[in-house]
Parts: sequence; C-alpha cells; structure tokens
Amino acid sequence: MHATAGRKRPARRTEITAASIRHRVESLARNLWWGWNAEAQRLFAGLDPLAWEAAGHNPIRTLSLLTPERWQTLLAEPEFLAQLETCESRLADYLAARPWFARTSGVRQRRMLVAYFSAEFAIHECLQQYAGGLGVLAGDHLKSASDLGVPLVGVGLLYRSGYYVQRLRADGTTNPVYPTYDFAHLPISDTGVKIAVPLADQRVLVRVWKTTVGRIALYQLDTDLRDNPPALRKITQRLYGGDSDTRIAQEIVLGVGGAMALEALGLWPTVFHLNEGHAAFCVLERLRRLRVARMPVGKATENIRGSTVFTTHTPVPAGHDRFSAEMMERYLGGLRRQLGMSPPEFLGLGRENTADAAEPFCMTVLALRLAKFVNGVSALHGAVSREMWMKVYGAKSAERVPIGHITNGVHAQTWLAPEMTPLYEHYLKPNWVDPAPKDNCWRRAERIEPHDLWAMRSILRARLINFIRRRLVEQIDRRSGPVDELWAAHSMFDEHLLTIGFARRFATYKRAPLIFHDVRRLARILDHGERPVQIVFAGKAHPRDAAGQAFAQEVYRMAAGEGFLGRIVLLENYDMEAGRILTSGCDVWLNNPLRPQEASGTSGMKPPLHGGLNCSILDGWWPESFNRRNGWAIGDGRAITDPRKQDAYDARCIYDLLEKEIAPAFYDRGRDGLPRRWVKLMIESMKTVCATFNTHRMVGEYVKKYYLKAHG
Repeated sequence: MHATAGRKRPARRTEITAASIRHRVESLARNLWWGWNAEAQRLFAGLDPLAWEAAGHNPIRTLSLLTPERWQTLLAEPEFLAQLETCESRLADYLAARPWFARTSGVRQRRMLVAYFSAEFAIHECLQQYAGGLGVLAGDHLKSASDLGVPLVGVGLLYRSGYYVQRLRADGTTNPVYPTYDFAHLPISDTGVKIAVPLADQRVLVRVWKTTVGRIALYQLDTDLRDNPPALRKITQRLYGGDSDTRIAQEIVLGVGGAMALEALGLWPTVFHLNEGHAAFCVLERLRRLRVARMPVGKATENIRGSTVFTTHTPVPAGHDRFSAEMMERYLGGLRRQLGMSPPEFLGLGRENTADAAEPFCMTVLALRLAKFVNGVSALHGAVSREMWMKVYGAKSAERVPIGHITNGVHAQTWLAPEMTPLYEHYLKPNWVDPAPKDNCWRRAERIEPHDLWAMRSILRARLINFIRRRLVEQIDRRSGPVDELWAAHSMFDEHLLTIGFARRFATYKRAPLIFHDVRRLARILDHGERPVQIVFAGKAHPRDAAGQAFAQEVYRMAAGEGFLGRIVLLENYDMEAGRILTSGCDVWLNNPLRPQEASGTSGMKPPLHGGLNCSILDGWWPESFNRRNGWAIGDGRAITDPRKQDAYDARCIYDLLEKEIAPAFYDRGRDGLPRRWVKLMIESMKTVCATFNTHRMVGEYVKKYYLKAHG
C-alpha cells in the first residue's frame, strides 16, 4: 500500500490570480453593504485611488479601469489580500447574523414581506437615482431595514440619466447636464424579468433590475428597451423630467408596473408602503386584481386599505401631483373599466370633493383614500397634514383625521465620517453600532474627553476646507475661469474659523438667500476682527423651478461679490459625497424654511453625529429635539402674515444669534485653547439628536405601529 493511502489529503490551495481576485472584489461590490462600511470603501479606493475618484466612487467602474500591471502590483501586496478577506468575512457575518426583527417580532420572517415604493432612492453617490431628501430618506430606510432584518423589498424606477448634474455658469445661472449612465458599469444586475405595462392604448415593455442593499433587494424598472418606440423608451430617462404626460407615465410604470414586477418575480408582499404619492397607482392595480377575481368591491377595497401604508412628505401644494380628468381617462381608462367604475366614481378616488367635476385627480388623495395607515414625517407635519386633508375624510375637526406621524431619521453609519470611528469605539463602547431601534449608546457621550472631541472637530473642519478648495478649482476649470479665481480658490476659507453650512434642495420655501437680507450687517459678522465667520452653500433647484434657480444665482452672485469673497461660497452639484463632508465638517448647520413648510428636514440630523450644532427655524423635526442646550432656535415660531416682515424678523434673529451667542461661544477659549461652552453644546447635541433621530428608531416604529398591523 502506498505510504499516503488512507490519509486525508490536504485541500488544494486555490491559486490566486488577477481573475480570481477581480471576481472576489466584484462580488463584494455587488452588495451595496459597502456603502456604509468604511473598510470596504477603503479597499475599493486602494485598487487605484485616481481611478476610484475618476469613477465617481463606483467600484464596478473602477475595476474596468485597472491595468494588468496594477493587478500584478495588487497580487503582490499581502495587506490588500488581507483587507479583502476581512471585508468578505464581515459581510458574511453580517448576512448570517440573527437580526433584531427575527429576535423580537414574533412573526415568521418568510410570511411577512413589505414592498416599499419610492420614485427615488439615494443609496450611494455612484448611483445617481435621487434628487433630494425624499430619496435620501428612502435609501436610509432600506439600509436600516437591512440592519434590523425587516423583510422588505424596495421598488422604484431606474433612470438612464438620473437627476441632472448641476453646473454653474459664470453669471451663476444653472446649466443642467444630463449624463447617460451605462448600467453595465453600475453595481446592479439584470433580473431577466420583463413585464408589459398597460399605458393608454398601448403597452410599454419594462425590464426589472436588482440592486442588493445588505439583506434587502431593491427592484428598479427601466423602459429604455429597443423593443419600445422612442417615446416609451424616454419614460425612465430622467428623474422628475419631462411634462405632465411623462410624469403620469412614470407613475403608472412605478405603481402599476411595480405591482406587476413583484408578481413576475414571485414575490407576494403582505404590506405595501408608499413613500409619497408617486406610486399611488399601485393601489388601483391591486384593486383591479381582486375585482378580476370577482371579490366584491367593498371587501376588495378594505383588503387594499388594510394592507397599505402611506407616508406623505410635504405640506407644500406643488409637491402633490395632479392630473386632469382627460389625462386620467386617456392613460387609465382601461384599468377603470376593469374595475367596473364609471368615470366620476374613478376620478372621485383622487378628489377631495368627489362631486367637483372640475377638480383634478390628486395622487396624494388617492393614497389617503386607499391606505388605512397614514403618517406625516414629524409631529408638526402630522398636525399640519391633519389640517390639510380634512375634506378627504369629511372631518369637522383636524383631531378626527386619522393621520399620525413617524419622525424621520438618518442612517448613522452612512453619514458618519470614518475619522469619528476610533473616537466612538473608545468612548461609546460597548456595542455603539449595535442595530436595534432603542439602543442608546449616545448617553455615554459625556465620557468623551473634551480635548479629543475638539481635536476631531478641527480635523473634520480642515477636511471640509480641503474639499471646498478642490471643488472650487474643478468648478473654475470646467468653465475656463480666469487664473486669479483659480489662484484664490486654492486658499479659499480658513480651517480655524467658525464654519456654517447651508446645503439642501433650493426650493423657495427653504429661503436660501435669507441671510443676505441685511448685507451690511452680515458683512460685519463675517469680517469681525476677533470672531470671523465663513459660510458654505450647496444645493439644487428643480430645472423648471425658475424661482429656485434664481435663488441659487443670487447666492452665487453674493458669494462672488467684493464684500463676501473668501467668506461665502456656493458649491455646485450637491450630492451624497458633498452631503457627507459638509454635514461632518460644518460647525453649525443653518436651516431657515418658512414655517410650517419643512415637513421634516433630515440634513440637520447628520451634523450632531460629528459634534455639529443646529441653528434652525422651529420647523420639521427641530421642535422635537431643541432643548435650549443643544443648539439654537431662530425666532419663537411666530407666523407673520406679510412674507416680507417674516423674512425681516427671521433674518434679524439669525444675526442676533450669530453676534450674541454662536460666535462668542465658539471663540471663547480657555488657556488650553479649548472652547468649553461650545464643547458642552456639542455633547448635548450628540446625546439628544443622535439617540432619537435615526432610521433604526424610525423603521422600528414603522414595524410596530404599521407593518405588523397591516400584515395581520
């Protein structure tokens, strides 16, 4: 017998080749779990830092840019291979863990399934499928659902050109640029599923794509197929693009097509969550199925209502899509007939006054009528919504309107600067990132040594200043700006000065130029000899929002003017990358909407993760958090009928706060150079904001207040 007979041979070690490593890296990149894990992002950046930046932080595109020589270099780096193994192991452990929902819900996970519909999802900056806060909220919702193990799938549209890329001309006007994205170079995959969605007198062929977000699948619908005529291919070309015909077509594909896609995928949700009214046609398609199956109309309607959750996001009338009776009949007449409804009955589903033949069909009203579980996104917004929609419910008082509220939050790991991790691991241990809705590691923030916290605050401010300079240089280069501007951009801003941030969608009610109400007083504040201030702006307005675009131009001109040059800047193309750096680097986050038009306003929830402070109108989420020790309130919540007087009052309040409270607290230093009053505010902000205004708490509330009841 051979000497080795009967012995177990050692397993053959798989040869490490460029192809095998590329396959492993790509497999890791196909799960967007890496979007909230800094170690994995460092791995992708380490493939080739220049390629990573050129690819817009897209790991799939980065892989396509690597040369054979670079692969050979990587294969010879044991640190890179060890880092890859670590990331693979962490993802495997994450997916194998028994999460919060499985441990606590008492529901068999396979039996319950939530379908979460949204017109936009902000998962990462390499997937430009978002316009603003609605998409950011939707992306953070998916991530927390993944962390908590909530059985949920996302449903949206996949836009060939996404939202527009903002480019500012020399005069400050916006030049919207629409790129064409190659889906083969995105971290998404084709499911192979196609559906035909009825649209007017024809059918549009729709492809279903899948994005894996941790434990969650996000399915996105795409009409840009060769089998479709050009007009139908353009339906999913741009987010919020086109005219009313494009909008209704998009919302039919999202709502009706989304329900059809889930069925084609073999998925049978027990709960349907509509994130804003864009997907409300989903309830009509579901109702149609039950009517075709000969379920009585009353029973079918109650079935749909009882399993539908609707979240409304705006008290601004323009934020609610409305379509004429003619458009509704042209695009959805066939569905109406299948429902067995007359035109007035059908249109009445989307009218506040069902008998008013002149009233257009409103998507929000449709969702309100056919959803049992309805909520606003802050306590104040819930109250405003109850007042706003009394007619829909035939209520004589707002208190009788069945609209609740679940205040929005942010996904902390997505927005947390990596530089903060060592500090928190040291002071907030143990389990400072344990995914459970009620975990409150932030009560331990008082343990943080003030010198360490202030040092980190200074590091993040310096990182922001470097980012501002780099972005400004790019902006000037793109429009071939003069050399003196380019030279000035390299030294723009000072990393030691009090830095205020204003970055959000430039809707007019958010009043971006408000701080310029008294330019002389503002100039004195910014150029104060002992307490200087600098302000960074960023934000987009809708391409067809002329007033919002004018606001951006006004801020741009002010920033370039002689009185504010070097103290104020407007960065173009506000995206998730800029959002992370601005919210982590600014000392104060300024928010001055016209109350009560800010439904929630999640951007202000991110700075406290880094010791940042809020200075805000008492609108949206801020009244629930402000305690006079964790930031500042602009004004006292009073509403003045004359908008000009309201602007003047609010602007004076901002100036008073900057002169008398904010700047003095920031620059009041002890012998050790530490602003102890400021650090005390920072710690209180962390304790009160981070513990409550996060999407783990938010998703946990949706589960307990709505999902479990709708499932039952």
